[in-house]
Amino acid sequence: MAENEETDQKPKIFLMGLKGSGKSSIQKVVFHKLAPAETLYLESTNKIEKNDISDCSFIKFQIWDFPGHIDFCDSGFLSDSLFCESGAIIFVIDAQDDYMSALQRLTATVEYAYKRNPKIKYEVFIHKVDALLDDQKIEIQRDIAQRVNNIVDDIVASCSHTVTDPSGVTLGFHLTTIYDHSVFEAFSKVVQKLIPYLDAFEDLLNIFISSSMLDKAFLFDVATKIYLATDSALVDIQTYELCCDMIDVVTNISSIYTPAAELNDPPFSEQTSSTIVLNNATVIYLRGINRYMALVCILREESLEKIGVIEYNYQIVKEGIQRMLSVNQQAITNDKPTTTDDKGDVRDNVENSSKATLNLNNSDNPVV
Repeated sequence: MAENEETDQKPKIFLMGLKGSGKSSIQKVVFHKLAPAETLYLESTNKIEKNDISDCSFIKFQIWDFPGHIDFCDSGFLSDSLFCESGAIIFVIDAQDDYMSALQRLTATVEYAYKRNPKIKYEVFIHKVDALLDDQKIEIQRDIAQRVNNIVDDIVASCSHTVTDPSGVTLGFHLTTIYDHSVFEAFSKVVQKLIPYLDAFEDLLNIFISSSMLDKAFLFDVATKIYLATDSALVDIQTYELCCDMIDVVTNISSIYTPAAELNDPPFSEQTSSTIVLNNATVIYLRGINRYMALVCILREESLEKIGVIEYNYQIVKEGIQRMLSVNQQAITNDKPTTTDDKGDVRDNVENSSKATLNLNNSDNPVV
């Protein structure tokens, strides 16, 4: 009974869309490591499939895969409380098909859900874009975004007097395919919106890269290769793919050489570390935070001259992240919802101590 209650309290991400849009393929590839080619043999979803995602140490959530042939906005099918428990809705649209019916279902879903929970996050995956030209992708994304936003604005305006605590609806639109890392990046954006301390993570990473002569830093969930946070610089898909490949290399080698009795899933720990220098003088730097999370950075080869500074600063960042994880876990254990004040206090304490150490470590005086 207690286990069921704990499961029910986890944030829920609803995966919705018309039949054949690719919903099941997405969640199988991202969370179950299914090879994209093998998704051709997946059967259509005929009932709601609930998948408990517990591999991530910071945010544990459920993916609910809804069958496309059922009108899930029918009040006889879903209770109002179901949408009250949802943290985010991902609506998948097949970009290779006529998407007008999908847009009607999407806007109807937003209207139904918004009346019951104005705080739900909405993300639209414009899926199966691998067969489209770049110009076609941009045009389809622009057309879908314009049509949906116009209708959603009218929905919000019409509900302003009936919705408790009304707020605007912001939809994210992502071009995705299971044949590259775009679907992982899109899911990263969804998960980040459910993380209480995202701003604190980003601030720590910004301080870290500026103090350590790094170009880019990601905080990854190792099992899914979803990045939980990154610094403020724009994410380049090629850089993200490099970091994902780095995680694959490290976990695959660990799986081979770790004794079977000691092998975990994922095969990772806070002692895990690896540094790879590419032939273009780009360096990929990976360090463990705990058995679920990794810090993966991109830097130039000349920055390795300050490897002592980088290693020391990494330890400070790791301690800061672990402190936030500890506070979050304590709040969950005590069944105490995390308030805005709690988040601010933890963020300020961790950032101030980390910033002081990192800035000191970036001085002209040698550290090692």
